[in-house]
Amino acid sequence: MASKESVEAAERRLEELSLPLRSEAANPGNHEAKIQAEQKSPQSKKSKNKGKSDALAEAQWNGTKIQSSSDPGKTGISELPDFVKKRNGIFDILKRKYDAEILQKDHPVIDVVLDLGLDKDGAQRPAMPVAAKAWESTPGSFLRHVDKEISADVVIAKIDGKELWDLDRPIERNCRISYLPFTSPEGRNVFWHSSAHVLGEAAECHYGCLLSHGPPVDQGFFYDMAIAEGQVVKESDWAPLESKASKFFKEKQSFDRLHVSIPDLKDMFGYSKYKMYYIENLLPPEGSTVYRCGSLVDLCLGPHIQNTSKIKAFQIMKNSSCYFRGDKDDDSLQRIYGVAFPDKKKMTDHKKFLEEAAKRDHRRIGIEQELFFFNELSPGSVFLLPHGTRIFNALQKLLRSEYQRRGYSEVQSPNMYDSDLWKRSGHWQHYSEDMFVLDVEKKKWALKPMNCPGHCLMFGHRERSYRELPLRMADFGVLHRNEASGALNGMTRVRKFQQDDTHIFCTQDQITKEIEGLFDFLKCIYGLFGFPFRLKLSTRPDKFLGDIKTWDIAESKLKDALDSFTASGGGQWELNEGDGAFYGPKIDITISDALRRDWQCATIQLDFQLPQNFELEYMTADTSGKAKVPSKDGVVSDGASDLPKAPGPGRARPVMIHRAIVGSFERFMAILTEHFAGKWPFWISPRQILVIPVMPAVNDYVEEVQKLFRSQKMHVDVDLSGNTMLKKIRTGQLQQYNFIFVVGAQERESRSVNIRNRDDQETQTKGELVPLDEAIGKLRALKRERRLVNAI
Repeated sequence: MASKESVEAAERRLEELSLPLRSEAANPGNHEAKIQAEQKSPQSKKSKNKGKSDALAEAQWNGTKIQSSSDPGKTGISELPDFVKKRNGIFDILKRKYDAEILQKDHPVIDVVLDLGLDKDGAQRPAMPVAAKAWESTPGSFLRHVDKEISADVVIAKIDGKELWDLDRPIERNCRISYLPFTSPEGRNVFWHSSAHVLGEAAECHYGCLLSHGPPVDQGFFYDMAIAEGQVVKESDWAPLESKASKFFKEKQSFDRLHVSIPDLKDMFGYSKYKMYYIENLLPPEGSTVYRCGSLVDLCLGPHIQNTSKIKAFQIMKNSSCYFRGDKDDDSLQRIYGVAFPDKKKMTDHKKFLEEAAKRDHRRIGIEQELFFFNELSPGSVFLLPHGTRIFNALQKLLRSEYQRRGYSEVQSPNMYDSDLWKRSGHWQHYSEDMFVLDVEKKKWALKPMNCPGHCLMFGHRERSYRELPLRMADFGVLHRNEASGALNGMTRVRKFQQDDTHIFCTQDQITKEIEGLFDFLKCIYGLFGFPFRLKLSTRPDKFLGDIKTWDIAESKLKDALDSFTASGGGQWELNEGDGAFYGPKIDITISDALRRDWQCATIQLDFQLPQNFELEYMTADTSGKAKVPSKDGVVSDGASDLPKAPGPGRARPVMIHRAIVGSFERFMAILTEHFAGKWPFWISPRQILVIPVMPAVNDYVEEVQKLFRSQKMHVDVDLSGNTMLKKIRTGQLQQYNFIFVVGAQERESRSVNIRNRDDQETQTKGELVPLDEAIGKLRALKRERRLVNAI
């Protein structure tokens, strides 16, 4: 079987390989469902179809009879292609052989315990031991012993809290089994992944196409495919595809798993250049798994739902073109997006969600409020307009104020480095394809995609003492990452960005306190915006650098900090075993917005490797003894010649903590735009006050009011145009000004303003008359206290 690491690496790479042509179709994870684009499938360029045509020809379309597309209701093939029949025949032979081998295996009794999670009151249900045999009993077979209120919602099983497991896949060892419903993130991904296979089956039956791959995404799933020369997916194809999928649901098609060797995989999928690319470039030597669902046999890591009858609601959402492998010079494929649910009510709720998400889409609001724009002369680089820059500056001001209070030192580091730096840090070997590389004086240089190596140089440029630790470096420097053009998506996926990047250099004894301080920082920042957040600890992976003892100590300190956070009312944290970075454990932080969508902005990572690569050290309080450094194979060493120089007597390596809270400012601004639907809290709003005269005679007072409030560093505009007062007010409301001041002769005489509050409907007809000095004082307090509620 493939190792967990190789399988996960292949899965991640598969998800990256096929990216949309258009930014609005890209990164479907967090924003695919937010705005419904025109439902038109773009025509592919002939130059892009050349390779695809060759692939289709090689597939030998024997038995494939493409009917005329002039009648959309009859579009499709009348018989499955010969390559499908051959592929499925090979699967049947191998599956019968595998089943016979399983029957011949010993089926010893094994210890299995069911973990049934929490009840409706939040109490842990008692564990349930069950009788089981290896290679015979399945997680699904135990559901008959479980209350229907639990079993009815089960999508997938999980073994020992680590590995997702098909409900009908025989168990192989002693284990603890838990069950995941559709409402869990992992359960939903499995459900949508299985639904993608049904879409693939429908597409293969309808077009006789060559499938590429079809992963789940945050708002559903998609499938990429190459169809016959000169044809594209049309909206008129959706109904026939949905009709075929509905038929498959009623057939209760099972998802059958089979591990296949590389030679057999090549024999099975030799008709497809796309599958062959995955087989030859991404799979481990021992082969991988395939799944059969109805007439579809697909290269897939799984796992999947038991059968297609679990899918009760299914709908195609859109289609577009995409590039194979995300490469604009490769084949142009067709992509179909869909979504599915285990009941029809969830589909209805999802459609309502899409409507609201479309209203909140940051790309739409960004244009309407003149916050930013993009230009094809610099794709992936946002142009922040004056009002967008006001939001950006307010965020930086907030963080700088907290940095000063929490003992951070802001630094600035170069934007471009010799490749020798990246080779030393290890990024060149693993990340160079995602960097912008330049030739400078016959040497390779690169724009920085992250700040950590530069901060290591800053730490190591002079002697350091333990008295200086913890040393907290904050950097708002510009970063560049060479994202694929098809992956760019508004401000959520860009090439040029800035982030609240900080690196903390500390001793091992200081880790817990520093992490606790970061949790308090998270509560402070996210609380200002009304974001609840969750914490997940990822521990030592199978392949790691350093010694196990150091890892155990670090993980223990992180757990202590997390437990302390929970005890203080911070909520429960999750354990994600084996998913840490190779250089240290990490804590991932996920926030939830107004639409209850999850976003990962913050991360906290412990790093033992970079300080070693850069031979960082500090003078300790104890000058006796000889320091030891962790070796690359997990054994403590006294500093062999192939390792970085060990710290001398009285010196030690610091631990490095990578941390970001808002992450990319551009992405965080996009999240805030959609979270608030463009109705900004006063302190961060780019349009705080609009002053409107009742008549031209008071224009001088309008300008005086503007000057007074601007002197208090507030964003104040006036409307002295020839429009009617009502039209001026309506325009201000549409532009989401927090407060509109309407002033006339009465207000001028009394030195007051008539205030209309954006969020208080009672003030829209006739505002509240407030003296100027009082209005200035109240609005200064509203801004200073950074309150969410727009009230004075």
